[in-house]
Amino acid sequence: MQQLPITTFGPVEDNVRAQIERCSTEAIAAVLCADNHLGYSMPIGGAIAYPNHISPSGVGYDIGCGNKAVRTNLTVEAAFPHGQTTVRQVMNRIVDQIGFGMGRPNPTPIDHPVLDKIATTDFRPQKRMIQLAASQLGTVGSGNHYIDIFADEQDRVWIGVHFGSRGFGHKTASGFLSLAQGGQFDDKLHDGEMNAPPTLFEVSSQIGQDYISAMELAGEYAYAGRDLVVTKVLEILEAKAEEEIHNHHNFAWKETHYGTESWVVRKGCTPAFPGQRGFVGGTMGDVSVILEGVDSAHSAEALYSTVHGAGRVMSRRAAAGKSKISKGRKISLGGGLVDWPEVRKGLWDAGIVVKGGGADEAPACYKRLPEVLEQHAGTIKVLHTLRPLGVAMASSDEFDPYKD
Repeated sequence: MQQLPITTFGPVEDNVRAQIERCSTEAIAAVLCADNHLGYSMPIGGAIAYPNHISPSGVGYDIGCGNKAVRTNLTVEAAFPHGQTTVRQVMNRIVDQIGFGMGRPNPTPIDHPVLDKIATTDFRPQKRMIQLAASQLGTVGSGNHYIDIFADEQDRVWIGVHFGSRGFGHKTASGFLSLAQGGQFDDKLHDGEMNAPPTLFEVSSQIGQDYISAMELAGEYAYAGRDLVVTKVLEILEAKAEEEIHNHHNFAWKETHYGTESWVVRKGCTPAFPGQRGFVGGTMGDVSVILEGVDSAHSAEALYSTVHGAGRVMSRRAAAGKSKISKGRKISLGGGLVDWPEVRKGLWDAGIVVKGGGADEAPACYKRLPEVLEQHAGTIKVLHTLRPLGVAMASSDEFDPYKD
């Protein structure tokens, strides 16, 4: 099948371009957004349209990872009457009441209709994960997942969250990748190489249909988790939601492009159809935005896709140095390029309260979001610019096995 030229935004490194080309042999179109960087098998920031295939390696391990933002009814002055001291108190409550970290259960287990769907699904491997799904629903995880508190141009308070389907989605992805390698769903999957060839299932095959169904259920679970976490933060703030923006990035959708119905896999990039809004996080020390897709020829060439974040420029190992895993914890061995205590002090001096996090999530590890968004001019418009007040993440000693 002849592939259309790959549409790119911003600079693209040779190894990233090679990845997207390798993944596009069965595609009609491919895109690299401006936050692109190397990912497992398929680049982060990539979108590929497959007419006859679905790609579990393209969707990735964190199925349905996504962003949700809510504008509250509070102003900064009303929510944080004592300024940074009140922000710190709120962030402490968020960390105390919401589970952060790999495998961490919810401090207060909750019920939700998505759990009934998991318990009654026809796909048995997911049905067997019901206890795992129930225990982690409404938790955030580790790595680059977060809960942030922002203020917009009018000093209105916003909540922003970024995470996905937790262990339920990770085990779903691992299971299908194991099946693709000729193993059983529950076999322990050996990590593939970063430049592993794409895993593709024909959409018409049984395994293709099973994967689509399982992916969509993991996506529902991810949506439910973000809804529940935002609801909890609203309770902590004693606030109400006045506006909501919510969408996935690690997912696949059936869409029509270039006159052909296709499954569009977006890994670390977000759908941005005309009028569709999205929340895009920057770094813990930089602005985030609420944006909206616009109708243009360039938007169509982008498969109506845009960035999901700023995009890494420094690897986790380079930032934090070497580490080892001991009893499920990550122990730093030093040698990193980022002085995390100094970064934390600088963020505090800038009025930003940070709970958790580490050197590998420091602002220097990422591109600047305003510069990334400039590369997508003509395909999106920024509706709100949000400045960070509080950031909550898992601590740096949490081992995160969930690849983007």
